[in-house]
Amino acid sequence: MVGKLNGTWGRWIARYSARARATCIQWFERCRICFKKTKGQGTTEYAILVGVLVVIAILAITVFRPKLQELWTAISDGINGL
Repeated sequence: MVGKLNGTWGRWIARYSARARATCIQWFERCRICFKKTKGQGTTEYAILVGVLVVIAILAITVFRPKLQELWTAISDGINGL
């Protein structure tokens, strides 16, 4: 037997034949291994997300640079006029 299941799942699986129990336990074990392997995946996804956001920010600043300069000039003129 690959693993031991207790509680509700153990009672549920106990109703089936030995072959079905073995198949279910193997399936649960495979799922557990698959989920266990994805622990480091979150860090990689966040790194990719931050990289994409940086590229979008750089593109936005490049495209809207003239408008940003006008806005900055208007703000500084307004502050200097006080």
